[in-house]
Amino acid sequence: MMLWITLKVALRSLWSNRLRSVLAMLGIIIGVSAVIFVLSLVAGAHTQMMSRITAMGTNLLVVTPGQRGTGGVMSGTQQNLTVEDALALRQLPMVNDAAPVVRGGGQVKYLANNSSTSIVGTSVTYFAIRDFQIAKGRLFQDQDCDSLSRVAVIGPTTAENLFGQDDAVGQVIKLRGINFRVIGVLAAKGDQGWINPDDQVIIPYTVAMKQVLGVDFLREIDLRAMQESQLTQLQEQVTQLLRKRHRLTGEMANDFSVRNQADMLDMADTFNRTLTLLAGGIAGISLLVGGIGIMNIMLVTVTERTREIGVRKAVGAKNRDILRQFLYEAVLMSGIGGLLGVLAGMGLASVVAHATSLQASVSLFSILLGLGFSSAVGVFFGFYPASRAARMDPIEALRYE
Repeated sequence: MMLWITLKVALRSLWSNRLRSVLAMLGIIIGVSAVIFVLSLVAGAHTQMMSRITAMGTNLLVVTPGQRGTGGVMSGTQQNLTVEDALALRQLPMVNDAAPVVRGGGQVKYLANNSSTSIVGTSVTYFAIRDFQIAKGRLFQDQDCDSLSRVAVIGPTTAENLFGQDDAVGQVIKLRGINFRVIGVLAAKGDQGWINPDDQVIIPYTVAMKQVLGVDFLREIDLRAMQESQLTQLQEQVTQLLRKRHRLTGEMANDFSVRNQADMLDMADTFNRTLTLLAGGIAGISLLVGGIGIMNIMLVTVTERTREIGVRKAVGAKNRDILRQFLYEAVLMSGIGGLLGVLAGMGLASVVAHATSLQASVSLFSILLGLGFSSAVGVFFGFYPASRAARMDPIEALRYE
């Protein structure tokens, strides 16, 4: 019963000074909304990053050439990965699929339409490794690679750029002046920022190396492990086999690199944690400023209500009753500000997510963090003014004008 009476008195006091209470809560509102908004953007960015990594394929290892240079000065990428390396890696017992990959760029044309796009030369296993699905037509086969068939599978963005709403399957396109027949269109995967898998032309690696790109070495070798738990072990086996094939002995450095998808996921998690701490710390400064504002207002309130404190003590109120009353006022002020801040942060995150390409994800953790922090600010910064009120001498308080 006493708790309810104390809360009513605290609410009545806040309501009687509405403007001052709102101004005091403004710092908490801004701080909490900043916490919710920033953490929602970080969570959304993490979700996008994880989806982009997993969209690259599952159980994935990517072997790329090492950097060329001496004395710490890198002058380019080494040319040392061969189709034979890819065939040898495919024989490892933990390897499910392997795909040699060459890449380049160029203009692709269809009648009067042309588009600058990415050219990928690879084998049919690439589609399964990278988790590509076919939307129309078919994929090319091993015999297309063996016979140097000029066939192409294109991304949905490339198809739209060249053909609009018309069917691309069966049409002939020019790739660096060479005719290719479109046999399939991939299902959309979405722009991944650094590379757009929806805007590319994929052709047999034999044709790409000998006729289109004119290269003898691979840009990368994509491997898919049998199981995700085998990625680290398979990475070691790949390293050992390639060192043997490239005749690297003793302390000689690797002339290639092997990227593990699990390592990329761990890196993304580490980056997310660091960004969350940084963003939360910056937003927490706003809460600190808001807490100082509440303490300032509460000190003014205690001074204004000195005679009231004296009267309460004179009629039997104890120090803990006065302390509880003013502490409740501070906590209520910060708590209401926290609730308004949560609503403002969620609304701002929703507006930004709809107005831009950024993804915002408001989590229960961020809401509880904002509310908990605001309540803690109310207790911490409200305790000193409340204790000051509780320690007042009732006689001196009654004399106060």
